[in-house]
Amino acid sequence: MIDVIVLGGGIVGASAALMLAHKGQRVALVERDFCGSHSSGVNYGGVRRQGRPLHQLPLSQRAHQLWADLPGLIGIDGEYVRSGHLKLARCHADFAALQAYAEQTCGFGLGLQLLDHAELRARFPWVGDVAVGASLCPEDGHANPRLVSPAFARAARRLGASIFEQAEVIRIEHDANLFHVNCANGLHLQAPWLLNCAGAWSGAVAAQFGEPVPMTSAHPAMLVTEPLPLVMDVSTGVEGGGIYARQVARGNCILGGGRGFALGPLQARPGQAAVLDILRNAAELYPFLKGAQAIRTWSGTEGYLPDHEPVIGPSSTRPGLLHGFGFAGAGFQLGPAVGEALAEIVCEGASRQPIEAFSIRRFQA
Repeated sequence: MIDVIVLGGGIVGASAALMLAHKGQRVALVERDFCGSHSSGVNYGGVRRQGRPLHQLPLSQRAHQLWADLPGLIGIDGEYVRSGHLKLARCHADFAALQAYAEQTCGFGLGLQLLDHAELRARFPWVGDVAVGASLCPEDGHANPRLVSPAFARAARRLGASIFEQAEVIRIEHDANLFHVNCANGLHLQAPWLLNCAGAWSGAVAAQFGEPVPMTSAHPAMLVTEPLPLVMDVSTGVEGGGIYARQVARGNCILGGGRGFALGPLQARPGQAAVLDILRNAAELYPFLKGAQAIRTWSGTEGYLPDHEPVIGPSSTRPGLLHGFGFAGAGFQLGPAVGEALAEIVCEGASRQPIEAFSIRRFQA
């Protein structure tokens, strides 16, 4: 007998499976491909709280606590470092926006430090003159998603969760008591709880239960450079978007920005224009990258809702169905706390963190 079926082996679904197994639940996680192989494993790897909407910050702060003991949680360090996150302003209006955000979030414990042009030059001389100032969140950081996301599923398995990979779901039904999940490989599972954590493909599950959402897919453009001398000692972003970058211990710089395109339902690649735009922006913001060779580019598929907020929490139409999807490219840091929140709903009836703002009901007339 299974208590909970989790659809999707990304960081949210795998975290939920891990937290449920911690709580003694009998869990089955079903993944169409391999755990962590889609957006959870191909993202930039930013583990940041800075820049999140205010109502995401309680959940983000809880995730920050969970990330603090990543080896204790999943058994590896995942190359997680609290390097700091530097958000750059390219004009005075953008710097004013960073100042306003620092004021709005002063009660959340982010410890933001505003740096004017002179302070930025003194602290981070490798930043280009195009930046007029910045906001530093000292305890934010980055990790390797290719290591971290699959490790959550392995940790869940060690605690007794059943992990089924390469198991494409072809039919979901519900009788008076149980959800029935049927897969193309002949696997059939049934349980009173179903967690919809299937990333960009979660909308189809929600629609099946009378909760359609206006979700679209987007494909981030990413690249990594050859190893370079260690220069960049923080993870970086830009107010207003456009580019983000970090350097790992081996010297490679990982950069992202813009959009790629879909090759099919499961594959995407960055467009040439997006890659060239990343390189142009990088040369302005990080002059030490001029002439660096990009050795690999890639993309993935992420789910976006119109308000760029996720759906987290109970279904409004089917008891026992919980949703956790639509993180708009920013779910890597939140993942462990979202998994915990879903596990708390199953085991205790409610999440300890406020998640009402993320209810699927907001898309209902």
